[in-house]
Amino acid sequence: MRSEQKPDCECRRTAAARAGAFASMAVIFLVFPHALGAQMVDASGKRIDIFMIDEAPVLDGVLDDDAWAFATPITDLHQVDPEEFADPTEKTSFLVVYTPDALYVAAIFHDREPDKIGAQILRQGDWSWGEDSVTVMVDPMNQGRRGYLFDLMANSVRNQAVFENVTTANWNWRGIWRGETRFTDDGWIAEVEIPFKTLSFDPKNDVWGLNVTRFIGRKGELIGWTSKNRTTNPASFGEVGGMSGAQKGAGLDVVPSANLRQSKDYETGDKEDSFEPALDVFYKVTPSLTGSLTINTDFSGTGVDERQINLTRFGLFFPERRMFFLQDTDIFEFGGIGGQNEDDPTTISRAERESGRPFFSRRIGLSESGETIDIDYGGKLTGRAGGWDIGVLGIRQDEFESLDPSNLFVARLSKNVLGESGVGAVFTKGDPASNVDNSVAGVDFRYLNTRLSNGGVIEGAAWYQQSDTEGIEGDDSAYGVSIDMPNAEGFRAGIAYKQIEENFYPALGFVNRVDVSDLSGDTGYTWYPDGGTVRSVFSGVDFQRIETLDGELQTQAITFRTVELQNNNSDFIGLHYALYDENIDTPFEISEGIEIPVGEYSFDQYCVIIETGQHRKLYVETYYCGGEFFDGDITNPGIAMTWRPSRHFAMALGYDVSDVQLPQGEFTTRLSSLSANIAFTNTWSLENLVQYDNVSETIGLNSILRWMPLAGREVLLIVNRELLDYTQDNDFETVTGDVTFKFSYTFRF
Repeated sequence: MRSEQKPDCECRRTAAARAGAFASMAVIFLVFPHALGAQMVDASGKRIDIFMIDEAPVLDGVLDDDAWAFATPITDLHQVDPEEFADPTEKTSFLVVYTPDALYVAAIFHDREPDKIGAQILRQGDWSWGEDSVTVMVDPMNQGRRGYLFDLMANSVRNQAVFENVTTANWNWRGIWRGETRFTDDGWIAEVEIPFKTLSFDPKNDVWGLNVTRFIGRKGELIGWTSKNRTTNPASFGEVGGMSGAQKGAGLDVVPSANLRQSKDYETGDKEDSFEPALDVFYKVTPSLTGSLTINTDFSGTGVDERQINLTRFGLFFPERRMFFLQDTDIFEFGGIGGQNEDDPTTISRAERESGRPFFSRRIGLSESGETIDIDYGGKLTGRAGGWDIGVLGIRQDEFESLDPSNLFVARLSKNVLGESGVGAVFTKGDPASNVDNSVAGVDFRYLNTRLSNGGVIEGAAWYQQSDTEGIEGDDSAYGVSIDMPNAEGFRAGIAYKQIEENFYPALGFVNRVDVSDLSGDTGYTWYPDGGTVRSVFSGVDFQRIETLDGELQTQAITFRTVELQNNNSDFIGLHYALYDENIDTPFEISEGIEIPVGEYSFDQYCVIIETGQHRKLYVETYYCGGEFFDGDITNPGIAMTWRPSRHFAMALGYDVSDVQLPQGEFTTRLSSLSANIAFTNTWSLENLVQYDNVSETIGLNSILRWMPLAGREVLLIVNRELLDYTQDNDFETVTGDVTFKFSYTFRF
């Protein structure tokens, strides 16, 4: 089963279609009659004690340092996937030790077919399910709520994440750490160094949460120390004792950077040269509380967003990618709104799930059209103290076009209660998109229980918010409740309700639509057959009904995920059938010159999704959706291919077409992308991305030459071009372009 599903198109409903679709719900109970009685083994309760040593090992993939002689071994490992608690198919062991400055983990991975080890990726930041890798996860607070994840692939390529909650990890987070690997005659060896300066922790804690895993790409086999319900999140971590010697040092990171940019407007011929120094400072006020300061903030090198084409009346959601805002991003999460963990995917659009966020950092430093707005300076205090999660953010945003300079403020406090749950409050002030005063205040309660006898998890939340906007009175609140059982095996279900009043306006948050009540839910069952070529089978239903607060239906979507099947080679096929109702009370322009008129519409849609295993040199994702759309028809085929002929080169092609035929007219949208990335070494790379859509009729080109000798040190050469087809006859002309040279260096004290 996959964490991301292709968007379902919409189609018209018939009585026969309804009957057939609802019948598919029976699959859950006829094929899996033991759904509600499934019992899982709880593997928690494991613990090791480790030693502090004075001299750190040299990270070179050779375990001949004296340090490793004092390390504590971990050998009691088991399969997490495909058969939880079965013996691993390959011999695996870990060693754990620490100095006052860092945690060290060595991994010894034997492999009876060393020539088949997944090692196709060499570029830092790249990632694939087909790669062999080692993952070290730590929870310095040992509360089972949050933690850090450090993933090292076979070619010493690093990726990292921070758990925003127990079941959701944010892979856009960046932390400074090191990892080196070496291939052997019968496998490979990895060494990982996690500096304590990278973590928020309480030095009084002698016991931390810990888990270690190995992933074998070609087999899709995950091997771990602890797990629960086929997951390895903080709720299932083991413990590591003896950590009271961990030290933060001076706790000071100073990151100077500068960029030299030349930009040109090809329409006017105007050129502009600029030199911009910038400074970021991070200071650990306590080992678990970090203060941050940014001056003349620059976000060059962040990369560009993946384009989306909107065929709805409502806004899209683009995730945050800028590192300053991603630091301790988990602290600012509120009410369980949004997010999607890879063990509990849903076909409900991300924009609908995220709607109602009181704080969404992409509102800062970006205009409505996506142009960069300068940030003069900003400060942040984030971390944990005395059972409290604390997040405070202040930003001074520069003027832009008709916008005055603005002072933006966010505060988030949360108290740990009931063992695994939390209660908190949020407050925001300022509007980065207008000159009108705005503030939002909210409270939330988040429930978590990972101690169920069957190894499952129950999550729940309740929240309330009130906005205060200059010149607007009344109807400015929002609230929601949810409960979820996100089980990776067996039965899972969830339901959520939120109400957003007409004048609720979180200027620093995200709202997709207002004056609505939104009821959504999902249910399903995942079965792991014994033996054979099929690894997992899932069947389920996703549901969403959105009404105006006057009780009129606005949108309803029911998606029957009739079957989603994955084999032992990680190939995947999914069959979906969706029923949609839309009530249009105001005509909206879906394409230039084509309007959807006022009326009630019912339509249905089917989708076939096929994916091949990512361990292959050519990895393919393809889908075909079809049916009827409002009072017309739609076909929506798409394909994404990634070709990795060697670890030094990767090319990816994406193409999506929506062919819409309506009584009012016909139109076709096309969205395509091409990336070609060259990794000279695992510190030098050239990243190239070309994107085109026929709605804006623009081509965007983005190239980044990146040198990253160590985490926290980076030199970039960035080239951007935008081309526009004025005449819409494929005669593109360059509109804007810029070249930027940037460097940054982290000094740690």
